Amino acid sequence: MEFALGFDKKTMTFEVDQDNLMGVLEPNKINVERSGAEEVKRSLLEPIGSLRLKEIVKAGEKIVIVTSDITRPMPSKIVLPLLLEELHKANIPDSDIKIVFALGSHRKHTEEEKKYLVGEDIFNRIECIDSDAENCIHLGYTSLGTPIDIFKPVVDADRRICLGNIEYHYFAGYSGGTKAIMPGVATREAIQANHSMMVRKDAKAGTLEENPLRRDIDETANILPIDFILNVVLDEKKNIIKAVAGHYLEAHKEGCKFLDQLYKIKIEHPADIVVVSAGGFPKDINVYQAQKALDNAQHAVRDGGIIILAASCKEGLGEHTFERWMTTSKSLEEMIVNIQQKFELGGHKAAAIAMVHQKARIFLVSDLEDDFVRKIFLEPYADIDAAINCAYDILGRKAKVLIMPYGASTLPMIS
Repeated sequence: MEFALGFDKKTMTFEVDQDNLMGVLEPNKINVERSGAEEVKRSLLEPIGSLRLKEIVKAGEKIVIVTSDITRPMPSKIVLPLLLEELHKANIPDSDIKIVFALGSHRKHTEEEKKYLVGEDIFNRIECIDSDAENCIHLGYTSLGTPIDIFKPVVDADRRICLGNIEYHYFAGYSGGTKAIMPGVATREAIQANHSMMVRKDAKAGTLEENPLRRDIDETANILPIDFILNVVLDEKKNIIKAVAGHYLEAHKEGCKFLDQLYKIKIEHPADIVVVSAGGFPKDINVYQAQKALDNAQHAVRDGGIIILAASCKEGLGEHTFERWMTTSKSLEEMIVNIQQKFELGGHKAAAIAMVHQKARIFLVSDLEDDFVRKIFLEPYADIDAAINCAYDILGRKAKVLIMPYGASTLPMIS
């Protein structure tokens, strides 16, 4: 049987015999009444735990809209025009609005990338800027000691609106909500303090209220208020199938519930081989981003099995500290020991890959050079077919294969 997985902006095909196929982990079937711009418009008319946006903002106020960067699939160019309509109904002119791309610890955008994210019309009308970790204001600390150091234009605004897409996050539980602020527009030191909690037991994908790291993120809004959020859930083709708007906690929680209905998928037992795609561009733009699919795949593979990760990673590793850890560590075990002794942002993803490697071998099908892939402790393959055949040689010709076409989104659960 032939299958196709997202790889950069195209697809990569491969074959798995019917006898070997354990299944294809696709989203659960749910009823979707509206989608796209129509669903976004509905959410703005029916905010959760909040007044409508046009009733919150006042003429003369300075508005900041914080949205996702190029590494996220958030469809800002669809959401923003409808959000701006609401602001204009409250007599907020374009000149009083600023759009901030939440970079977190990621690289800055080119001007063309900014234009791509918001659309040419909005880019030409409204000031669009990247967050800057070097231009932040210290506002205090969370109860767990995380410094709240936030990008100055976001702090200076009269109103803060946060956009984002909701998907599983391997230690924050879910993306979206307050995450646009922390880590979105925070300093590296603040992000590092928060992310150091990833080693705690309940800091894991699909966990919200019991997650100490997520609670720490949400505490940020106690000191720097978030006036309104608009979050979306995307289907496997990156279409908006659910939008939630309103209160930064209540609306986000409803979005997470919907995500669980769609993407928490039960399997009876783990597979020998898991073939996983991050879902193509932009989720496989670099190893730093593609790691999320790898982390979800570990929940579906047996101990001693093999994960085949198909991810272009055409921009390389994607983050300088992560790159240092991946290229200078003497072993995978060293990474795990080092992250436990002294947490370092960027190194945390290297350690996360090392922890997956403790459970299963990792084959990488990418656009990276083979020698470089070996240097980062992964096993390189030119295509998925070659990787599967090698996996059969290791595990036996009767090995069972599970395919995860949307690895960055789907969360396997052993039933």
